[in-house]
Amino acid sequence: MNQPLNSYLQQLHAFVEAQEKRIRSLEAAVKKLQEETEVLKSRPPMQVDRIEYKFDQLKVESLEGTLNIGLNPSELQNIEDFAVDNKNIKAPISPNNHMKRTMEIEDAIYQYLESKLPEIVASVQQKLNVNVDDSYIAFIKEDIKKQLPNRIDFYIKQQQSADRSTQENNNEVIIELIKKEIQNGVHAFISHLPENMKGMKKE
Repeated sequence: MNQPLNSYLQQLHAFVEAQEKRIRSLEAAVKKLQEETEVLKSRPPMQVDRIEYKFDQLKVESLEGTLNIGLNPSELQNIEDFAVDNKNIKAPISPNNHMKRTMEIEDAIYQYLESKLPEIVASVQQKLNVNVDDSYIAFIKEDIKKQLPNRIDFYIKQQQSADRSTQENNNEVIIELIKKEIQNGVHAFISHLPENMKGMKKE
């Protein structure tokens, strides 16, 4: 009779010890959670304004990107060395003449953009068999205007390094070169648009 009782008491004692260990472990976990809660409560509250997602009303607010006319970074390796020796250096063009030429060339290109850019875009779309939104015309026009001063300055300085006999009255040469750059730039811009920004023309 004593043997079963002793065995039972030993099992009961082991069970109670196991329960005490579990209780101590849980108490330690609760204490840690309480400490972390206190730390979080002491931090300043974070306020988030209301966020709404209405995908059915999603629209493009602005067009971004760059329409490169003229030199392209990938073409820099092909640029010839324009260094000249001291004997061939020409006197720099006067600031007044430089400004006058720049304004004359700018005016000519502005007129060209106003009258011909829609035709250029339409022609490129036809060649590539794609349709792009008309809003791209205004975007392309503004992007070209931003780059014009640098391109004009580049060509004037390039001509200045050439022989004086070919320097006079050559604004037309620069205008034609920039027109060609614009045509090539529009073609490159439209051809590299993401597919979801252009549609195929219907035959």
